[in-house]
This record gives sequence, C-alpha cells and structure tokens, in this order.
Amino acid sequence: MIGFETHPDRYKHWNLAIDGRVATLTLDVDETGGIAPGYELKLNSYDLSVDIELYDAIQRLRFEHPEVGAVIVTSAMERVFCAGANIPMLASSPHVAKVNFCKFTNETRNSMEDASKNSGQSYICLINGTAAGGGYELALACEDILLVDDGSSAVSLPEVPLLAVLPGTGGLTRVVDKRRVRRDRADFFCTTGEGMRGKRALEWNLVDELVPRSKLADVATERATARAEASDRPADGAGVALTPLDRTLGADDITYPNLAVTIDRDKATATLAVRAPADPPPADLAGIHA
Repeated sequence: MIGFETHPDRYKHWNLAIDGRVATLTLDVDETGGIAPGYELKLNSYDLSVDIELYDAIQRLRFEHPEVGAVIVTSAMERVFCAGANIPMLASSPHVAKVNFCKFTNETRNSMEDASKNSGQSYICLINGTAAGGGYELALACEDILLVDDGSSAVSLPEVPLLAVLPGTGGLTRVVDKRRVRRDRADFFCTTGEGMRGKRALEWNLVDELVPRSKLADVATERATARAEASDRPADGAGVALTPLDRTLGADDITYPNLAVTIDRDKATATLAVRAPADPPPADLAGIHA
C-alpha cells in the first residue's frame, strides 16, 4: 500500500522556504528517489512520490501558513524546469497504476488552483529552463507564468507527436479554457514536439512574461509580493497544524479515532462510518478558534 503522508523534513524532491508573505517551492528531484525501482527521475521528471510531496506542501501552505499570500514555483536545475511525467516509470507501470497516477496528479494541480481561488494564496511559476509535458501542465496550474528569455528555453506539450497520447493532466483544457489560447493555435502547439520559445510563447499567451535570466529572481519576487499584498489572508493569523494521522490499516479496512472505512472489493465500494469523539464536548466556545 502506498503511503501519502509526509512532511517537509522528509521531502526528497521539493525544497520549501517561507519568507514573510511569500513562499518558494523549488523542484529538485532526487533521480534515485522514485516510488518504485527500475527507473531514474532525470531532468526533474516526476512520479507519484514527487506529487505526494507537492500535494503535502500545498495543503501545509494553505492551512498551516495563513501569512503566506503567494507561492513561487521554480526549479533548482540551471536549464531545466521540469521534463514532465517520467516515461520509463509509465512504461513499466500497469494500467491501474497509470490511471491512479494521473488522477492524483490532476488533483494536485486542482488543489493549487483551489487555493488561489478560494483561499487567496496565488501561485506564480518561474520557468527557468525548458518545461515539457507535465512540467508545463504544472506551470498552467499557476496564476502567473514567467519564462526565462534566453533563446532556448521553451514550453511544450509534446505528448501527441512523441507518444501518440493526449496531454494527461489538464494541458489542453487549461491552455484553451484558462489561458484563452485560440483553438487552432492550441492544436498546432500540442502537435509540435519542440514547443514554443520566447516571443511566440508570449504572443500566444502561453506565458505571461519573458524575463532575462539575470532578473528572474527579482521579477518573480516582485510579482509574488504584489499578489501577496492583494491577498486577504491574515498576516498574523493562527494556522491549523496538519498533525500525523493516527490510523490502523487492515486488509479491507482503515480505522481512525473518529472514522472507520470498510472496503468491499467485490462491489468496488467503501463505507465510511463517523464516530463521535470519546471526550465530552466543551462547555462553551471560550478558547476555541472559529
């Protein structure tokens, strides 16, 4: 069984730093730190282990850090942002694993957008190198996309020409519906393996700004600071700590202190039973956070 519980102290693939109202999530994938043996996560490509950490970071920033109003997402690699989902991992995975991987990756991207829409915590993507496939789809989940203007870095959705599959984690949907790229341009974009660079990427609204490499950090910080200042998140608010789960795993059940889950594999169903806390309720609301 795959465990989805982690903590920033145990991250292998992401570095999380918080500076006042702005947080930075830096992708620095451990090539040998995949969730299963048999492949290397080269060029900041990802598998489920990378997204488990990203999802954890998104939830911790949203609920534990009310002071954070903006998050910068970038890469520790010099010329590569993210090469997308790891192809050897996908090739060696059974169909059900591929499906669940794509579902979880989609939910992770959706959680970023939900934090921006409903919790005032905007995400700014700083693409400091090439962003391909799922790497660009990660950028598309952000509110602002900055691309290094170095003549070689590009954004692309090369799944169709290279793998004969459609982008699997919201690429075309976000290009057309979110970024309002013309459909004929979107069709061309997703059928060219090399993607779009510089001015053309900006003209087609695939990115929001081109930035010289020497000014990347400064421009990203300016954007994030402006987003944070416009946020209504309380700078002095008290966060909600996401504590480790207390649970027992059985063959067909999962038991928490106040919740029991029973799985019927033949019917493909799960039954959830909520239990009242063992301790009596408080006498009044004094001392309880709203």
